[in-house]
Amino acid sequence: MIRLAALLLTLALPASAQDFSGLARIDMAQSQVFDDGPDLVIDLALSQTVPYRAFTLDDPRRLVLDFREVDWQGVSRSALLNSDNAPDLRFGTLTPGWSRMVVDLSAPLIIDTAGLTTDAQTGAAHLQVRLVPSDETTYAARSGPPPTATWDNALRTPTLPAPPEDDGTFVVMIDPGHGGIDPGAVRGGVIEANLMLQLAIETADALNRTDQIRALLTRETDVFVPLNDRMSLARAAGADLFISLHADALEEDEATGASVYTLDADGTDRAAQRMAERHERGDLLAGLDLTGQDDRVATVLMDIARAETAPAADRFADALVAALRASGARTNNRPRREGPLAVLNAADFPSVLVEVGFLSNAADRDALASPDGRAKVVSALVQAIQAWAADEAARAPLIRQ
Repeated sequence: MIRLAALLLTLALPASAQDFSGLARIDMAQSQVFDDGPDLVIDLALSQTVPYRAFTLDDPRRLVLDFREVDWQGVSRSALLNSDNAPDLRFGTLTPGWSRMVVDLSAPLIIDTAGLTTDAQTGAAHLQVRLVPSDETTYAARSGPPPTATWDNALRTPTLPAPPEDDGTFVVMIDPGHGGIDPGAVRGGVIEANLMLQLAIETADALNRTDQIRALLTRETDVFVPLNDRMSLARAAGADLFISLHADALEEDEATGASVYTLDADGTDRAAQRMAERHERGDLLAGLDLTGQDDRVATVLMDIARAETAPAADRFADALVAALRASGARTNNRPRREGPLAVLNAADFPSVLVEVGFLSNAADRDALASPDGRAKVVSALVQAIQAWAADEAARAPLIRQ
């Protein structure tokens, strides 16, 4: 379990600093993350003043910088990062209107100073955060998100409105994997988060055109949505089925084709274990506070609920594999898999995760990047959902008898 102890440096800005129009941009020529002796310095030149906050998190150690939205276009990780204290960093949209930079720390470093200065004539701003060496105990004691409700509420994932009274319409929640600060796999100029959003939108449009199924998305733009929130959105919408879309990537390009995963909390399959680690790493990459995320109080009740939803998920997964093959979509030589995937943990509705292909494989990547290639996947999803929904509806009276 990840432990996050409490520390922070919250920085108040003058009221005038909150009144700006447009997005702040990073001047790469004057920005760098570098070592100054034993210290780590984050030096960012901004086109204008923005509200921000800085804090560290533990296990793994990382610095989090939140901003009122920043335009990251043209910002290069490799050009920005020049530090042994910081082995890696990432940045991007967190939620609408809010951006985040996460800097990995190779040693316990605590925030010593942070300041934002503004040029009175140009309006340009300069942010500098300095971290100094510390010991493990002090770092842990001073790490954690700040108790600032204003920020926490602003950064909260948007929720769907309460679902209308059940009118019998079958509801599918489609979850485009990754997003925002977590781009997922990137190969050959194709970004998993963007590609899955495009595929999810195309699938939802096709389903909604049937007038028999209501399809919703966990995100409609390039924003980050935590794993637990994805399931919460499905629950709030009264979803009858949850489908998470991903595209894998390996170091080699031999693996190819789509696979459909259902939940197996004790799964030992190596591919499934690696998949779980890759997907669940997103919350850590985004610098989330995961304290209290392992509540097992309702385990028994969840197991009872899964006695019904797990077999239903298995039936849908089998139907989807058959539909993928029938549509001519590329499938893996072992397309039906199980794994301990957190995004499938909800017990109150059937859930599957679909790896639609491998971005590390050029043929898969080209197929998924093309409208015709995606159309085969969309067709399979629509056919499988329609057939499965009809079959489950027919089963319901039998189960009640």
